[in-house]
Amino acid sequence: MNVNTYLNFAGKCAEALAYYEKHLGAKIVYKTTFAEMPQSHDLPPGFDANGILHARFDLGGTLVMASDGPPGKVEPMRSAYLCLAVDSDEEAERIYKALCDGGEVFMPLGETFFARRFAQFRDKFGIAWMVIHERPMGPPQ
Repeated sequence: MNVNTYLNFAGKCAEALAYYEKHLGAKIVYKTTFAEMPQSHDLPPGFDANGILHARFDLGGTLVMASDGPPGKVEPMRSAYLCLAVDSDEEAERIYKALCDGGEVFMPLGETFFARRFAQFRDKFGIAWMVIHERPMGPPQ
């Protein structure tokens, strides 16, 4: 069994994928639109034929799936986050700046007892993220 993250977007999936390619180094593995599916003329009302029916992308060695969800039904992520663990303060700061642009910050990027840099936020596409540059931790006590 595998567990994969599946992201739904409110008509902005293609834009989000391009943004994640540019700012996170995501690699699109597969992408198809509603217009490319068999019987695309039978689209439910409100669906954009150019919207993404299904996509898969590699993000840091992890497969993530995505699509444009049903119109009026997609809501911003709540209580679940994609957590990006990075190797430097500079990388944490770069990603934070890129993904916060037009989004909502829950916890600004800063130093904590467990991380050199840590933040929680939602990007402009409604996806909730954490970015962390962890402190070296010793063995459990």
